[in-house]
Amino acid sequence: MNAPAWAGFVVACSLGAVTRYLVDGWVQGRVAQSFPWGIWVVNVSGSFLLGILTGLTQHSHLGGVSLTIAGSGFCGAYTTFSTLALQTVDLAQDGRPSQAALNAFGSLVAGMAAAAGGLWLGSL
Repeated sequence: MNAPAWAGFVVACSLGAVTRYLVDGWVQGRVAQSFPWGIWVVNVSGSFLLGILTGLTQHSHLGGVSLTIAGSGFCGAYTTFSTLALQTVDLAQDGRPSQAALNAFGSLVAGMAAAAGGLWLGSL
């Protein structure tokens, strides 16, 4: 990647991280549960967006550098596996194994479905 592409990547990473913080806080502030819905929504919506971007790239609507910037940069900083893992362990350690399982496996299944739906949408 050339210098402008690297700059775009850095900006996309910054925007992704800030957006994750805002979306997580917004969602979590609107649910009256201790389940980590904020990160769950972030990861599923990020999977959907990455699916759309990948579909657009596969059908020549978006270039490879754009996918790197938006997909790896924005989506990579927006989504978070480490927070999902930490929150899952916290739920299990707090004596809520069913919520831990829902967080881990529900996020995985919903994320894969969202990515598939985004891929289909991006392929149109």
